[in-house]
Amino acid sequence: MTAPADQAGQAAPVDQAALLRRARRRVADGSADRAGGPPAAVPGPSATPVTPGSAAGPGRAVSPARGAGPVPRTSATGAAPLSHAQQRMWLMERLGQGGARYHVPLATRLRGPLDLDALATALTGLTARHAILRTRYGQRDERPYQETGPVVPIPVPVRPAAPEDTDPDGTDPGSTDPGGTDPDGTALLHAEAARPFDLATGPVLRALALRHAPDDHTVLLAIHHIAVDGGSLPILAADLAALYADAAGLRPEDLPDPGLPYADYARWERGRDDELAATAADRAAALTGARPLPLLRPVPPGTPDRRAALHGSPLAAGTLDDLRRLGARHGATLFAVVLAAAFAALRTATGEPDLVLGCAGGHRARPELRRLVGLQVNTLPVRAELPGRDPVFTEVLATVRTALLDAQVHHDVPFDLVVERLGPAARGADGTPLLAVSCDLVGPSEPLTLPGLAAEAVDIDLGLAKFGLTLLVEDGPQPRCLLQHDPAALDEPTARRLHAAFAELLVAVAADADRPLSELPGSRLAAPPSPAAGSVGPEHPAVAALLADPRVADAAVLAPDGGPALAYAVVRGPSAPGGTDLRAGLRRQLPPDRLPAAVTLMDTLPRHPDGTLDPARLPGAPAAAPSAHLDAVLAAFGDLLGGRPSPDGDFFGLGGHSLVAVQLAERLRTGTGLPLTGLDVLEQRTPRALAGLLTTRAAERRSTTTASAAAGVRTGTGRSTATRAGTVLLTGATGGVGAAVLQELVAQGRPVRALVRPESAHLVARSGVEVAEGDLADLDSLRRSVEGVDAVIHSACTFTEHAVDVAAMRALVDGWRGGAGFVFVSSVDAYGRPAPGEVAEGAPATGPVSPYGRAKAECERILRESADGRGPWTVVRSPLVWGPNRRLRDQLRWGATGALYQDALAGRPITLPRSAPEGGADWYGASWVHSAALARALAGGLTRAPGRVVNAVTGHVSWTDFATELVRLLGSAGAVTATEDADPELRRPWRYRADALAELLRPEPGEDWRAVLAAMTGPAG
Repeated sequence: MTAPADQAGQAAPVDQAALLRRARRRVADGSADRAGGPPAAVPGPSATPVTPGSAAGPGRAVSPARGAGPVPRTSATGAAPLSHAQQRMWLMERLGQGGARYHVPLATRLRGPLDLDALATALTGLTARHAILRTRYGQRDERPYQETGPVVPIPVPVRPAAPEDTDPDGTDPGSTDPGGTDPDGTALLHAEAARPFDLATGPVLRALALRHAPDDHTVLLAIHHIAVDGGSLPILAADLAALYADAAGLRPEDLPDPGLPYADYARWERGRDDELAATAADRAAALTGARPLPLLRPVPPGTPDRRAALHGSPLAAGTLDDLRRLGARHGATLFAVVLAAAFAALRTATGEPDLVLGCAGGHRARPELRRLVGLQVNTLPVRAELPGRDPVFTEVLATVRTALLDAQVHHDVPFDLVVERLGPAARGADGTPLLAVSCDLVGPSEPLTLPGLAAEAVDIDLGLAKFGLTLLVEDGPQPRCLLQHDPAALDEPTARRLHAAFAELLVAVAADADRPLSELPGSRLAAPPSPAAGSVGPEHPAVAALLADPRVADAAVLAPDGGPALAYAVVRGPSAPGGTDLRAGLRRQLPPDRLPAAVTLMDTLPRHPDGTLDPARLPGAPAAAPSAHLDAVLAAFGDLLGGRPSPDGDFFGLGGHSLVAVQLAERLRTGTGLPLTGLDVLEQRTPRALAGLLTTRAAERRSTTTASAAAGVRTGTGRSTATRAGTVLLTGATGGVGAAVLQELVAQGRPVRALVRPESAHLVARSGVEVAEGDLADLDSLRRSVEGVDAVIHSACTFTEHAVDVAAMRALVDGWRGGAGFVFVSSVDAYGRPAPGEVAEGAPATGPVSPYGRAKAECERILRESADGRGPWTVVRSPLVWGPNRRLRDQLRWGATGALYQDALAGRPITLPRSAPEGGADWYGASWVHSAALARALAGGLTRAPGRVVNAVTGHVSWTDFATELVRLLGSAGAVTATEDADPELRRPWRYRADALAELLRPEPGEDWRAVLAAMTGPAG
């Protein structure tokens, strides 16, 4: 069944979503440690931003950077340091928080005789002309570096925008949409724009052409933000047009010298680090005492996939002209007026007179940098303490104008240096960053123009948030007021009210700016006061705070002597929060000394017969003192941050930042031999908590080693110096499916290379298993993992990041040399919604097809087209996977069947859809496969059914039987009923045939659905 769709990006009407892509390129980014951060994003596709410029109005320019003399052009070759802006971008990727948020997609509909060969030649020439477009980013001695790579051809692959021809099995070989629901190719464009880049190997520029008709194409250029900013785009557009004209024989190119290489700029900036650090200290002092916006909730640093919601509304005709005239009367630009309006709206909404907002700044004031292609942007924190109890708007404008000028004078001071010097003042006690709100003025997007072609800009909205809140105004023929927010940081009702207040305030001050703020639109939206540090009775305050969340059914806290508190929660609902989410909410409500170190989710809390809590049966109790690991962690903290910290000292409070987190994790991973990542450091924050995590992972490793020895498996390091003949690469080896496949392969005596994340590597270390540390989003690690193997079983999947899954498949297939076989674990979701009854193996898809199913079908297409001729391949489509693995137990509780499980657990009525024989659907239920049976099918798929799409189904169970058995196993009082109002997703009348692998799928003892369901609902372990 399909994973639930993320609804966060659907807050705005469809016609507003296109505006986000224009706006987000000018929005200053948030940082990896959520204190603020990396460089500001680029403007729209044609690079026509309305730059903030000088707040002082005409004739007043921002002064150039204060370094003496022009930036020198050198003859240096080889490795160069990263600029501060690049380093922040690199860290975001390193910490797993970059992704598509830092992709720059430029899409244009081109009508006319497009010469695709000339376009490919021009793009290759563009990378030859601007070395930053072929720069790679490596790491040496705990520091990143950049190095220019050779010029290589930049292809322009052509794909049909809509299905044209079909294969014999009825599917379109070139479409990601088997259901035919995407005739304009929008999904293709989004998938290509979001496909990950590999900064270590490049390239950072790629192209795609969608063919609508012979003389009608949409061309997409996707560039990583580490290589470009808004000022780079018009330069690249003009150069590409000239190179295209030359390649197409229309006119010879006549371009000026490309100017300064970006690596020289990075060397020059790094040479000024002492000067910049001194100024950063002054800027930090100017921000001391400021507090984060009280409206925003903290978002944990490891939170992935931060979807943006967007609210937009048109501004009345003439409003921006009136605001310009207002600015002219007071010596301010339009941007300064918009920024003042943002301050005023937030002051009115929260009652806070002292606020900090971020805006985009650049480094192009120097003449030698104006035509430089590369990342030359910065985030400027603007702090304004609004005067008086109820100032008039013109007083606010004067204050904000002065604060903006002060920020722009120091535009060359990297904000990451300011954050380092702010230390704990860079965020509130709950972890909310000081700079979590930004404001900008953006211009309308323009298309990429090529000679001889009519061009129209195409909006690509990837819908990802960098800041908790961004207030924007679009300046153009149809001006708009926009509000973008991260739903995890700001709730939807508050965002709607704030957007309306901001839009109304802009109109009101355009008409009359001499009114006090109390007479302007907007209402108090301040967050409710935090609970007191203590609570009535003996309960820890975290218990009351957790139970105040309607998604939490039960909670408890252990507060051991000498250690941090540990919280436990029982959650409910198919979209219930995780432990990290709950702890983030507690940060908002509790003082630091009352914040639990972790929140662990449980099915039920252990209790004595009289109903009182039994703390001895809670995980982690009694907490063992991690003395050995604590000493190692304290020593590493001291080496990198200076001095010997307290065991409960906060990482950020001690001066830590993103780069130190990466360095600390690598040092501890090397010193202890235990897996650790930079995100672990950012999430744990204290030496004691980090040491406790290392202790937990050491215990997991010992447990795995002991279990392997008890099973008669000789344990080992899991690493080998050379790949053995017949080695099978297995991805997802620690997942519910992959773990079963690993066990099957080891039992067969097959040499295995298991691709796992570093923090999970110890879970697969055993005799006969070679560990390849990597991740689906790390394409370089995928390429390394597939080198030299004879066969591949690809069972890993993100389930929600479809572009990552597709890119990972492409990297694995491209790197596979061929040989014994390539087996891909797909999903029956790729069939879409066929007619009720039996579904044959490899049957054509029937729309609608879910995004998850479309991604699986696209991965199948890549394998089918690329593997033919190199070796046998098999696609194994799987339904729900059941088994006693921890991951599969969680899937039962929170995945596709989570609502049924939670209703049964809580004793609530379980409503199922009523079958409708007259409509051909006499049965609704689930197709399922036991993880062990699927493992046998996948291992056998290396030799069975090559070149085919086959199914792996153990059996089918009706929802009535499933729910009834759940009620029995859980001892539930919930009644099972059938209604017309049941969840439509449960209306699944399909029985999938599994003929090709039937022998391997035949259930063994204990693999019937009742037995496996009992194992999954029983105690863990």
